[in-house]
Amino acid sequence: MPGRHVSRVRALYKRVLQLHRVLPPDLKSLGDQYVKDEFRRHKTVGSDEAQRFLQEWEVYATALSQQANENRQNSTGKACFGTFLPEEKLNDFRDEQIGQLQELMQEATKPNRQFSISESTKPKF
Repeated sequence: MPGRHVSRVRALYKRVLQLHRVLPPDLKSLGDQYVKDEFRRHKTVGSDEAQRFLQEWEVYATALSQQANENRQNSTGKACFGTFLPEEKLNDFRDEQIGQLQELMQEATKPNRQFSISESTKPKF
């Protein structure tokens, strides 16, 4: 990304990774890896694409921050993260982005996730 965006990019990158700390461990790991890959992939894009990239990640960070606050106030104890993706927005995606979205969805909805979450830390025999 062009030089003048560097400090803004770093701050946003750090903010997103900090926000991921509120996610369940498996989603945090998946999200952190995705963020790292996406920011790395967009290091050399032109100014216009860099601007769109930053705007979309800022929207994501704001939404995740709001959801984290709502979850803290939610008395049911069930955390809810994510947002509806309207078809109109999907129509704006490039084929590569659709592929990435499908991979992300498959990884996030795997029945046997790579990470197990257990309530007990006692060893099982």
